[in-house]
Amino acid sequence: MQYSDVTRIDHNIDRADFAKSLLCWWTNNKRDFPWRLSSAPYQILVAEVLLHRTRAGQVVPVYLEFLELFPSIDVLSQAPLNQVKDVVYKLGLHWRTELLHNMAQEIMKRFEGKIPQNKDDLKSLPGVSDYIASAMRIFAFNKSDALLDTNIVRILGRVFDLTITDSSRRNSRFQKLYEAIGTTENPREFAFAMIDLASLICLPRNPKCSECPLCMLCRFASKSHARCSKQT
Repeated sequence: MQYSDVTRIDHNIDRADFAKSLLCWWTNNKRDFPWRLSSAPYQILVAEVLLHRTRAGQVVPVYLEFLELFPSIDVLSQAPLNQVKDVVYKLGLHWRTELLHNMAQEIMKRFEGKIPQNKDDLKSLPGVSDYIASAMRIFAFNKSDALLDTNIVRILGRVFDLTITDSSRRNSRFQKLYEAIGTTENPREFAFAMIDLASLICLPRNPKCSECPLCMLCRFASKSHARCSKQT
């Protein structure tokens, strides 16, 4: 079955209802971060690497300083490694220093300084995981892709009553579900909305089901007998 060709995707949940409810909520609850103001591939790539296992609030000042010092792939590729380290070390995970530097050099060498849109090309770059490749396609190029991390898997698992394991991010069932509901006119906004819902409402512990725009669709909320508020 091609999920993109159907209206109802699972448990009689309507794809349009899911996306509409989510995006309506997000319009009034979106979080503001500097990388969300840009669709420039280089800026998105830097943000995604810096955000790895790091809170967004911590990344903001480092991200802004990084772009001020290294405003392009070309500049970054030629910068002394120690200069890059001086900026990135503040976030910990010091491996990101060489990763960003090597990535820039590879892009200059293999792609003439242009970050590719093709997913296989993106994943061929040093340190670009499936998640970062999907994030690049969505946030830089507004293309439909399955953006799955622990937080987004949590939303899908709860709404569709699916068992969540450590490997769910790579599970084809979760990928197809995301592709089905995420095929909207603006995949970029949909992905941001999913990220914000996981951060603000669908928490790992004590989720705020009564405030959730998906409450009426969610099997987890139904089982928990949560009282859902109607989103406008």
